[in-house]
Amino acid sequence: MPQLRKDPIVGRWVIIATERAKRPKDFKVVDSSPPESECHFCRGNEKFTPPEIFSIKDGQGNWRVRVIPSKRPFLDMENHFWKKGKGPYDLMHGMGRHEVVVETPEHIGNMADLEVSYIRDVFYTYCVRMREIEHNEHIKYVLAFKNYGWDAGGGRIKHSRSQLIATPVNLKRVKEELQGAKFYFNYHERCIFCDMINQELQQKERLVLEKDGFVAIVPFAPRFPFEVWILPKKHSSAFCRIGEQELYPLANIVKTILYRIKKLLNDPPYNYVVHTAPFKRPHPGYWSTIEEDYHWHIEITPRLTEVAGFEWGTGFYICPSLPEESAKFLREEV
Repeated sequence: MPQLRKDPIVGRWVIIATERAKRPKDFKVVDSSPPESECHFCRGNEKFTPPEIFSIKDGQGNWRVRVIPSKRPFLDMENHFWKKGKGPYDLMHGMGRHEVVVETPEHIGNMADLEVSYIRDVFYTYCVRMREIEHNEHIKYVLAFKNYGWDAGGGRIKHSRSQLIATPVNLKRVKEELQGAKFYFNYHERCIFCDMINQELQQKERLVLEKDGFVAIVPFAPRFPFEVWILPKKHSSAFCRIGEQELYPLANIVKTILYRIKKLLNDPPYNYVVHTAPFKRPHPGYWSTIEEDYHWHIEITPRLTEVAGFEWGTGFYICPSLPEESAKFLREEV
């Protein structure tokens, strides 16, 4: 029997289409990517990319992780910021940053196949760049995200990389979470994410893994089959304030989940996003409880289904997989 489930944070309803329920082997993952061209991200091809902004080097001075500007940026960092209206319409200068984080000098496509130390360096790099970009008073948010595989927007070059995009406005998806978290906090005086973590640790139906201060869960109302969220058990609103001692455990649980997804679902394309609190920009009416009510997390979404007309027209997502069953499969996969 189909179920309607409500996301407790943003209030979005999801249809769990149990009559269409699929086991992992029922999802057909087909590599539809075009032939790969020469990779400019491998070590030795640095001359083909823009000059690096930041890098982490090994003991011999060779880079392990490097950050470069995007060749085709969505936003730019020109200094003349402007904002204006035309009747009911608002316009703003497309100020921001668009950077590419090259996650390894070797030609490896999936982060699941990287050593944990490299993934740790990637997350450290996100923190460094976020803290640097925060100095620009016009920037409100930095989104770190990964597109793996052609159908997830990963491009034709199969070299593990992720991106950072900084914007002068808060993002709609994040704003929905912020508003939902604040509403819950105002009523309960507790963080909804912390309550979700405690509930999943007690119930264990949607818990995939608990390890070294982090949890991986399948959300109660997932948009996509085998969607996984990774959250710190210790409350924290801003990803860039993570302690260095926490980076390796975070990298370890992310690698574990990505590897299980790869093995269980035949190496599907996926996206992940790091949702964190926006930068503090105090002003009259400033949201003073954001550090208490919001909780950073990573959302991993395998691309196993397509968003079609019903989803676009209604805002409903249709997920053909019970989250409890998805979590069970992911717990068992080693």
